Amino acid sequence: MSIDIDTARRVAKLARIRVEEDALPALAEEFNAVLGFIEQLSEVDVEGVEPMTTVTPQRLKRRVDEVTDGNMQASILKNAPDAREGFFAVPKVVE
Repeated sequence: MSIDIDTARRVAKLARIRVEEDALPALAEEFNAVLGFIEQLSEVDVEGVEPMTTVTPQRLKRRVDEVTDGNMQASILKNAPDAREGFFAVPKVVE
């Protein structure tokens, strides 16, 4: 697939990028270079290669899933402009 100047102009318009008329040939060449690279990648034999999410093997740290109240109610409510009976107090919005 080859990108011509009209297609480059249309892509720039759709991407809401202002490209001067004299810069359109260079933009079309860059698009063609990207598409050429993609075509080159499609020629690579990936048979038997598992997909990766990262290049370095990483394992997430695991913790016990325990339900707690956080034991921080007093320190959290200390920052509230208005707290009553252990809860945030907010203005009434429904009449």
